[in-house]
Amino acid sequence: MVPRFRRASQLLQLLCRSGLNTMGGDTLMNTPMYCSTKLAKYGTWSTPTTPISKTTDFPSKYEVRLNDMFWSKPGSLSLPTNSPLRIEEPKYEGLKHLVFRLLLFYSKQSKSIRGANVMYQRIISQVDQPLIYDVFQLEKTFKTTFSLLVLHMWLVLRRLKEDGKEGVEFGQYLYEIYNHDVELRVSKAGVNLLLIKWMKELEKIFYGNIVAYDGAMRPDSKNDQLVEVVWRNIFSDDGSDTPNSAAAVPVNALSRYTRRESTCLSLTDKESIFSGNFMFTSLEKQNVLR
Repeated sequence: MVPRFRRASQLLQLLCRSGLNTMGGDTLMNTPMYCSTKLAKYGTWSTPTTPISKTTDFPSKYEVRLNDMFWSKPGSLSLPTNSPLRIEEPKYEGLKHLVFRLLLFYSKQSKSIRGANVMYQRIISQVDQPLIYDVFQLEKTFKTTFSLLVLHMWLVLRRLKEDGKEGVEFGQYLYEIYNHDVELRVSKAGVNLLLIKWMKELEKIFYGNIVAYDGAMRPDSKNDQLVEVVWRNIFSDDGSDTPNSAAAVPVNALSRYTRRESTCLSLTDKESIFSGNFMFTSLEKQNVLR
């Protein structure tokens, strides 16, 4: 069991008191109800009195459609070769090609760093879009954004491990980019003097979440373990182990999404993964907001 991290809760209090109202350019909730927090087991977050994230009362028709989501057969997430969203390696010729080669632009490390940057952009484009909070009925707070970011980082790191040592090394570049991004987001709160201290606490939360997700996806894990982990890491207000009735529908939907995306990434070819030329499942195409 990962211990409670009291100092990380102080970070969130500082974030709120300092007037941080953006994360990745999007509006955050900035009221006292989101500032009284503590961390529960598995590196998750909880609050003793008031909710950090809460489910929203949506019409029953929305819930019925949410129950129908993420049951389709998984498939590759690779972008088609003619997709305008693809990012291709620049191709230089002649003297320019020679100069860039001398500058190690074409080295394995340089290619990996570029691919990791593209991959991270795919992650934050999924996490920062307002629709993901609407679909899963989450308030957009620092806590929920960070939790969803960690979830998607785990998904791609899990896929990279399937490619052995090369994938693990690539994952290190990705983690460095993620870490830098989180550092920039936190520094906007105006707590730069404490930045190293708080980043260590957020790192503990990250690894606590990773361990919990890995455990929930083991073949010998119980059927509802992933549901419980998603609940604790993203939805839970009080550190309880199982979702309450009001949150059951979105928690189960996000759990199905998580399991399905993991399978889809496994079906995605190595070249698309390492170049970042894939996209997570489009929530808009699920057509649930009618």
